[in-house]
Amino acid sequence: MRVLILMHDVQEDAGTIARYLQKRRAALRVVRFYDGESLPDDASQVDAVVSMGGPMNVDEEEAYPFLREERLFLSRCFERQVPVLGICLGAQMIAKAAGGRVMKAPQEEVGWYTVSLTEEGSEDPFFLGLPDSFLVFQLHGDTFDLPPGGTLLVTSPTCRNQAFRLKNSLALQFHLEINADKLALWLAEHHLKDGVLKVYDEVKDNLYLNVQRLCRNFFGQVEN
Repeated sequence: MRVLILMHDVQEDAGTIARYLQKRRAALRVVRFYDGESLPDDASQVDAVVSMGGPMNVDEEEAYPFLREERLFLSRCFERQVPVLGICLGAQMIAKAAGGRVMKAPQEEVGWYTVSLTEEGSEDPFFLGLPDSFLVFQLHGDTFDLPPGGTLLVTSPTCRNQAFRLKNSLALQFHLEINADKLALWLAEHHLKDGVLKVYDEVKDNLYLNVQRLCRNFFGQVEN
């Protein structure tokens, strides 16, 4: 299984998603946009794509030219039916590349929040084995409309559109990939409360179980 990981910022690696893929002996290729690295010429060179988060907005293509390159690349992935998993900014990139709109959220979400499966989400194979409601870490000020053909799978009271399916791709507004190292970095960078790490220590086992389940469901469609 060949997986392409797209990084927009040095603090936004694939975390526990990469941990899962390494255990499955996937061939990982990381494109570090912030270091000037380039996308492959052909989307068919990979079996799946993971687009990570970042501090920029999807519309800042002039300031960050790689956003336009990524948008066009994701469109080619959709055409070739290469599944894409998007996290936070990556989810918003999926929405925009598929013709959806990204805008400011009604309120920022920073910290631990509970999200819930929609009726469609509870029946969707991507969320097989996950509970109807679960705790996630959020760090975003933007949100998205569902693109044409998108199905809402996860929601919350503070930000309605938390996750959607687009054919064989999956967009997650929340940070499924979170780990202790990443939280420690964000604690200082984003002035998070000290209690964030305490909560993580209490729930990390369940968090990783959810990562394993979702990754197994998502990458199972291309794993050989």
